[in-house]
Amino acid sequence: MTTATTRHGDRRISPVFVGIAAVAAVTGWGTWTGFAAQPGIAVFLFVTAAWIISLCLHEYAHARTALHGGDITVGAKGYLTLNPLKYTHAVLSIVLPVVFVIMGGIGLPGGAVFIERDRIRGRWRHSLISAAGPLANVLFAAVCTAPFWLHAVDGVPLDFRYALAFLALLQVTAAILNFLPVPGLDGYGVIEPWLSYNVKRQVEPFAPFGLLFVFALLWMPSVNEVFFQAIHSILSSLGIDESQTYCGYDLFRFWRENDPYCLSQ
Repeated sequence: MTTATTRHGDRRISPVFVGIAAVAAVTGWGTWTGFAAQPGIAVFLFVTAAWIISLCLHEYAHARTALHGGDITVGAKGYLTLNPLKYTHAVLSIVLPVVFVIMGGIGLPGGAVFIERDRIRGRWRHSLISAAGPLANVLFAAVCTAPFWLHAVDGVPLDFRYALAFLALLQVTAAILNFLPVPGLDGYGVIEPWLSYNVKRQVEPFAPFGLLFVFALLWMPSVNEVFFQAIHSILSSLGIDESQTYCGYDLFRFWRENDPYCLSQ
């Protein structure tokens, strides 16, 4: 198996990731128990840490699939350690997605890890490597929404329920946006192996601007409204109503005055 060509240390979980997971666990506990003096700060730290964890898993899924597809260099690059500091585009992969969450409550995707595509044989493998990242977001979304569609939220503290609903919204938006067939995003990576050489050559110059193009579109009120209507329809089918995600985002922004509606529930 290709994993045999990677050193054990290349696959050891990074202390940085463990630390982020610990922050998510502690602040999640603080949100659940109400132990934190400022619930908003606990929600902010819990959602942010969990969001970074999902970004790490997204990039790990790309790298792990590439490893089994033939790119044995991902181990030496540190991609299999879940360390966000090892990604080739740390700003695109971690910093910007967190900023987008703070600015607009949108789970925008980050930049992909660097895969040596010439080592991969077969178009299906190339497509699967690109799809693996957003599929990790789909799985994360399934975990976040499970208590809602399983009707297991009775007894769950409201602050934690709101935080989980908002985190689910981020995962659903990330999965959908990642699958858009826009150059520079994973959705385009899925279809790219099946395009002609001429088409790929014409599209290639636009790849660095794909993420910015999507962000600019979402900043348009009309597009933003339609997009979030679709997102809330999906979440509603999973048992999460819009008021829960709204209150989660409201608590997340602890530096602002909270909406009395969310505080009175």
